[in-house]
Amino acid sequence: MPKNILVGYDGSETARRAFLFALELARCSGARVRVVSVIQIAEGGPDVTTLMMSDTSAKRVRELLGELKSLEPDAESLVDLEVVYGSPGDALLTQVLQNGIDHIVIGHTDRGALARWLVGSVSTDVLAKAHVPVTVVR
Repeated sequence: MPKNILVGYDGSETARRAFLFALELARCSGARVRVVSVIQIAEGGPDVTTLMMSDTSAKRVRELLGELKSLEPDAESLVDLEVVYGSPGDALLTQVLQNGIDHIVIGHTDRGALARWLVGSVSTDVLAKAHVPVTVVR
């Protein structure tokens, strides 16, 4: 049974379902859930990027905690939160190594072939590269 579950969270309906699934899995196995929200950085100089990251990160963690508690009131007791910056797939896979994650739960949003080609698919990227079990929630 998993002990450290990672959930990629972007606020979408499938991310909310993935979060709730991960909480149930955690309750059954006595695990912790690490919820990670990935913010992609737009182009900009290093000073602008640093300022944006510091201002956005703390605010996003507070918003995220409020949102998760609205989905599940006792979420705070089972969840660790982090906001990270970068490519979502790479950022989630880095979390596996840094935090001893042994299971990933991720939502999947159906997109057309063109959209997948243009922006990619985080769930496909994670599935292709993860070395731990992955549950994709639709």
